[in-house]
Amino acid sequence: MITKENVRQLVEEWLQGGDYFLVDIQMTDDDRIVIEIDHADGVWVEDCATLSRFLQERLGDELGEYELEVGSAGLGQPFKVAQQYESHVGDQVEVVDAEGKKVTGLLKAVDGRQFVVTTQEKQVPEGKKRPVKVDVDKQYSMDEVKSTKYLLNFK
Repeated sequence: MITKENVRQLVEEWLQGGDYFLVDIQMTDDDRIVIEIDHADGVWVEDCATLSRFLQERLGDELGEYELEVGSAGLGQPFKVAQQYESHVGDQVEVVDAEGKKVTGLLKAVDGRQFVVTTQEKQVPEGKKRPVKVDVDKQYSMDEVKSTKYLLNFK
C-alpha cells in the first residue's frame, strides 16, 4: 500500500541536489496522488514529467489504480512552505492576517518562520497638514497569517 510518507521519501530522494523543493503532497479519496513542486525560477514541464516517471519506476505495480499528478504550485496560490516565501523576497505579495485584513507590499525579508512586508501608508508628518505616503515594515509569522501569495503584476 502506498502511503503519503512513502511518496514523500521518494520525492525528497529525487529532489536531492537540485534547486526544486516540495510544496505539497495530497492523496485523495478518489485514488489520486497530487504532488506540487516549486523552484525559484519556475517549474519546467519536463522536470514534472521526469519526477512522474521516477515515481512510476520506483513504485511500480504498487501504483496500481492510482492516478499520479505532478505539477507546480500554482502562481497566485497561497504559499504553503517557507521556501516559497524565500523565493519571493523582493516581490509584491498579499498577506491576509489573522484578523482577515489584507495587506499588500514588498516581501522584504524572511527569517525562519517570520517575514517582513514593506507597505505604504499615509501619515501626516509633524508640522504638515497633508498626509504623505511612507514605507512601513510589518512583521508576520507564517504560522499566524491566514495566507500569503505572490501578486501578479501586469503593468
